[in-house]
Amino acid sequence: MSTAIRVEHLSKRFGAHDAVCDISFHVEQGEIVGLLGPNGAGKTTTIQMLLGLIEPTAGRIEVLGYDLARQRTAVLQQVNFSSAYVSLPPRLTVWENLDVFARLYGVPRHRERIAELLAEFEIAHLRDRPVGTLSSGQMARVSLCKALLNRPRVLFLDEPTASLDPDAALRARERFKAIRARDGLAILYTSHNMAEIEAVCDRVIFIHRGRILAEGSPLEVTRQILGAAVDEPDLEEVFIQVARAGEAIPTTAGARPER
Repeated sequence: MSTAIRVEHLSKRFGAHDAVCDISFHVEQGEIVGLLGPNGAGKTTTIQMLLGLIEPTAGRIEVLGYDLARQRTAVLQQVNFSSAYVSLPPRLTVWENLDVFARLYGVPRHRERIAELLAEFEIAHLRDRPVGTLSSGQMARVSLCKALLNRPRVLFLDEPTASLDPDAALRARERFKAIRARDGLAILYTSHNMAEIEAVCDRVIFIHRGRILAEGSPLEVTRQILGAAVDEPDLEEVFIQVARAGEAIPTTAGARPER
């Protein structure tokens, strides 16, 4: 596999506050990696830097072999993003919203592509509904359609199933894995649903107070935090312990997971 995302010594400071502190990691093409941590850990700031929305204070980001700082347009043509917390223009219909984004990305035969995605996510009947009238679950599906319009090679998913019912969330996760297998897509995935992360992600990067605390498979991360004797991944317990312990949990940045 080739490396889709490479982050080297990335930091971001807002005034006197260090939101992200000298983190380094990679995501391989065809890999789904979970970016986890309590609220305020630096996840959103990291993703915003990876999308070129804010500039790092220090460090380097390489996406698909391109240096984001110098080749931003080449990167953004091949990535996309979906978040449960980002709204689309509410007065435009589902079709109009997707049409605008498809044109911005220069999607070939974009009408056929929009129709294909609406059918795949079972919301073709909503195409003429203003986005502002949709339920949160329906809006989440529209956002996922938007994220896949340009057939990205790298996809950033921020709580993508947060507004979906359990059945719809399960089908969305199955689609992510199927698309990854079919297209070799690299996905960086954030969620507070630890069972979902265990089911979907090949590896996990757990950050706390802007630093990488542990990384590896869900089981390897569980062992790094809870102890080597653990037999099954338990990211929920990891999350709870880290959130409650605060500074008491030592950072293991740079440590290699067990093999």
